[in-house]
Amino acid sequence: MYLNDYFAKAEGTGILSTSDAEGNVNAAVYATPHVIDESTVAFIMRPRRSLANVNANPKAAYLFMEKKPGHHGLRLYLEKIGQETDAKKVNLLRRSHHGGDESEAVLVYFKVTGIRPLVGDGQVWDDKK
Repeated sequence: MYLNDYFAKAEGTGILSTSDAEGNVNAAVYATPHVIDESTVAFIMRPRRSLANVNANPKAAYLFMEKKPGHHGLRLYLEKIGQETDAKKVNLLRRSHHGGDESEAVLVYFKVTGIRPLVGDGQVWDDKK
């Protein structure tokens, strides 16, 4: 399982980019995704701008920059396919706790529609092929 293996080993920083229904863009630091299967990932999202955006516009992009010399990482192209509000299920997947509005956090599922390297035009994977 490529994504599961990749994110289990890679260290770095992730940025989730979303936009609202009018196209206003937001970018936020996010942990690595929870890999459900090779074409599905999930993020724990709190009730903030990113969650509001994917509820209004299901398309998003996740950029992951590896913590090593050079420009290594992935860009995931995503489309929201569902959301889980069960707090017990969300808490089972938590890797850390940030305080604040965590009790209102949800697990948001995304279909991975494409994977590209951090830099360049190459395709690692594209669901349209």
